Amino acid sequence: QVQLVESGGGLVQAGGSLRLSCAASGRSFSNYAMGWFRQAPGKEHEFVAAINWSGSRTYAADSAKGRFTISRDNAKNTGYLQMNSLKPEDTAVYYCAVREAFSYSTGKADYAYWGQGTQVTVSS
Repeated sequence: QVQLVESGGGLVQAGGSLRLSCAASGRSFSNYAMGWFRQAPGKEHEFVAAINWSGSRTYAADSAKGRFTISRDNAKNTGYLQMNSLKPEDTAVYYCAVREAFSYSTGKADYAYWGQGTQVTVSS
């Protein structure tokens, strides 16, 4: 089992920045890939970004490229999502998730462990 706790969400004006954190405990976080997803009201979960077990490879959705950066610190069992140039359409609950594999995936079903989510609200 891996337990995940997100933090860092909040209310920010358009153009602002937030840094989300995902603290992991339980089984070895450093052996697993991690992803960030988001869910806006009335919409399905949307893939945002993912990172492999070592942090050497990352991938971001088109909506996040150039604005969001995913990273991890395995020594601290923590993952991050740095979000810059935020837009109102980025408003959603953001979830981190862990996949029991070295490589990342963009598919929600490939992730076994999920955090409770953190709300990000971007005002115009």
